[in-house]
Amino acid sequence: MLERALRRDRLVVLAATAAMLALAWGWLLLGAGTGMSPFSMTTLAFPPYAGRQIGLFPHEPWDGAYWITMLAMWWIMMIAMMTPSAAPVILLHATVTRRGRAGTQGEAPGLATPAFVAGYLAIWLVFSAAATLLEWLLERAAYVSPMWMWSESAALTGGLLMLAGAYQLTPFKAACLEGCRSPIEVLSRHWRPGAAGAFRLGIVHGAYCVGCCWALMLLLFAGGAMNLVWIAGLSLIVIVEKLTPWGRALGRALGAGLLAAGAALLLRAFSLFGG
Repeated sequence: MLERALRRDRLVVLAATAAMLALAWGWLLLGAGTGMSPFSMTTLAFPPYAGRQIGLFPHEPWDGAYWITMLAMWWIMMIAMMTPSAAPVILLHATVTRRGRAGTQGEAPGLATPAFVAGYLAIWLVFSAAATLLEWLLERAAYVSPMWMWSESAALTGGLLMLAGAYQLTPFKAACLEGCRSPIEVLSRHWRPGAAGAFRLGIVHGAYCVGCCWALMLLLFAGGAMNLVWIAGLSLIVIVEKLTPWGRALGRALGAGLLAAGAALLLRAFSLFGG
C-alpha cells in the first residue's frame, strides 16, 4: 500500500514539475512579455556586442508595467533554469513526507510538497528582484543594452567572468553546493511539520541554491538575459554541478576557466584603451 502511494506521489510530483518547467520555458520562448523574440536576442558570439554598434539604443525610463515585466522575466527564467536540478529534492521531500505520515495517520502529503516548492521559488523571487534592480542600474549607466539585454562593456563583462570564476573556488560556494548535492542533511536539520514548516524548509533549501548559483546567474548580464544559448548552457552547468559525480570537479575547472577568460578580456580591453 505504501509503495503504491509512493509511486503515485512520484508520478504526480514529476508531472507537476514537468508542467511548471514546460510553462516557464514556453513563456521564455514567447519573449517573456517583453515583446521581443528571444531568437533575435540569441547569439553564439562572445562578447555578444562584438561587431555591433554599441549605445545604439539609449536607456528609456521604466514605468511600473515594465518593472513588473522585467521582474516576471527574471523569475520565470530562474524557474526554467533551476527547476530541473531541484526536481530530485522535490521528489525526496514528497517521499519523506509520505513515509512520515504513513507511519502515523496514513495521510497523503497534501499541501506540504507544494508549500516546499513555493518556498523554494520565493527565495528565487527575491534574487530576481535584485537582478531586476541591477539590470535597471546597469542600463542607466549604459553598461547593458536596453534592447539586447547584454553587456556592452568589456570591463563589465570581464569583471562578471572573474567574479563568477573566483566565487566558484570559494569555501562558501563549496558549502552551498554540498547542501544542494546532499540535501537530506539540510532537510532533516530544518524539518518542521505542516505546510508552514514545508514552506520554511523550501526557503532554506532555496537559500543554499541561491548561494550556490548566484554568481553564475549574473553571467546572464554578460551573455544576454534572453540569450537562449546562455540560458540553456548555464542550466546545464547547474544540473551537472548538482547531480553528477563529477560536479565538484567541474565547478573548480569552470572557476579557473572563467577567471582566465575574464582576465584575458580585461587585459585586451585595457590595452586597446591605452593604445
